[in-house]
Amino acid sequence: MLAKKSEENRKTVAQDYLNKAKLFLEKIKNYEFSLETEKDLFILVEMEYYISMLKKHIDLFERRVIKGEVIAHSEKVFSIFETYTEWINKAKRNQNIELGKMLAITTDQYNLIIDYQNMENETNKGGACDIGTRILTKYGSIGSHSFDKGYYTKTNKELSSLFISKLIMTKKGKLNKAEHEEEHKKIFKKLRNKHSAVETNINKLEHRGLDRCPDRGYIGFKRYIGMCIQSS
Repeated sequence: MLAKKSEENRKTVAQDYLNKAKLFLEKIKNYEFSLETEKDLFILVEMEYYISMLKKHIDLFERRVIKGEVIAHSEKVFSIFETYTEWINKAKRNQNIELGKMLAITTDQYNLIIDYQNMENETNKGGACDIGTRILTKYGSIGSHSFDKGYYTKTNKELSSLFISKLIMTKKGKLNKAEHEEEHKKIFKKLRNKHSAVETNINKLEHRGLDRCPDRGYIGFKRYIGMCIQSS
């Protein structure tokens, strides 16, 4: 009984907040903007965008909180200022959810970054073959290549092993007999242990400015990433 009453109170407060948001939206829509200068036009364009964002989130709020709908991930906006921002779940123990953009980097045996890729609304699984192909095209051959566990799929491993003689792509979950033998070979474990060096490169990039991007817009974001990597 108490739980039901608490739910009713929550919806009452939410509906009150929603009504205020709708009134505010109508007030803004009926406001008359003066267009005397170029700056006024710029402000109007900005206002149109934020009005559209307000409409969208009123709809999302009403559907989720009042009607109890489950909102599809593709409909959610995690930043109205930088709309390319994504919800990042690294699926690691004691790892908080992060808002940002996935970036994949590849380093060589000298800990120099030789390749990077902005992940466009994809997980690591979508980029393994692209990374290998770019490096193979640029350098001609790959002696060994170690990937994070997140890159593993059966297809990724089969395709990558065609052009990488020593492929280190650890499988998530239970291993069969052949996989267990492969991942416990001396050379596999030796190359896998070297993989931890990439964490140093990631940490170095964060300390050189890649923990937060001050530029606005997705083009500015990609440009800033490129500049940080080139200067590292």
